Amino acid sequence: MSAADWYAHKSLGEGLYWIQEKFFESSNRANIWLLRGSHQDVVIDTGLGLRSLPDYINSKSLLGDDPQRKNPLLAIATHAHFDHSGGLHQFQQVGVHSAEVDALANGDNFETVTWLSDREIVQAPWPGWRARQYRVKAVQPTHILQEGDVINLGDRQLTVLHMPGHSRGSICLHDGDNKMLFSGDVVYDGAMIDWLPTSQVSDYISSCERLVGLVDSEQVDQVMPGHYHTFGAKQLHRIASGYIDKAGTCPARFSTFAWRTLAGLALRASNTRGIC
Repeated sequence: MSAADWYAHKSLGEGLYWIQEKFFESSNRANIWLLRGSHQDVVIDTGLGLRSLPDYINSKSLLGDDPQRKNPLLAIATHAHFDHSGGLHQFQQVGVHSAEVDALANGDNFETVTWLSDREIVQAPWPGWRARQYRVKAVQPTHILQEGDVINLGDRQLTVLHMPGHSRGSICLHDGDNKMLFSGDVVYDGAMIDWLPTSQVSDYISSCERLVGLVDSEQVDQVMPGHYHTFGAKQLHRIASGYIDKAGTCPARFSTFAWRTLAGLALRASNTRGIC
């Protein structure tokens, strides 16, 4: 299967594209965002990496034909989990938060929480492909991101907001001028996952308090999340404040502990077995 067949995209205007992996039918299917700038273009999250994302972008002429555009496309992972980082190895320039550099550089498929089943891939990317063979490939990040870093695209800037909780290195990218937030898995319109081995509920609460603050200070109008559909400031406030209210309760703490234990055991078993 070609890259042109594997992916699909939709233009959202003003140089923003929403790309998805058509044959990855799962709640784990991540949104891939392509944002064009006057001097630098950026891909935010890269999906599984089963087909070439750069080839798709080029085949659809999503970057245009500007001869002055000399900077290689920059791929940024909002965090290291497999559904967001699997395609990073396809790019010359790769950015991730400093807390998850080692996980990517070492190809640590425990920390990338690699967990993929055959039923989620409804059409194999090539003959004989099986989910048990899938691993996130090691990649050495060229851009080690920290809180407050600014990614200059020329006519727009993205500010790195370190928002741990879902994972230790989770980030949002904030386009302050356009009041747009690329949120990764920090927040999306679905059940927020805080029970993975490197998740931390107390950090997640702090991150959600920060999200509420962004809404209250009118710094966000639109959220481009890591999964599902886009949403606005009111929904962001509702989701973040709802998590804060329930996360500290006794039932929630017990459920998180139980799920974290099971997830850790399953991931260790999955990522230490032999690949056939």
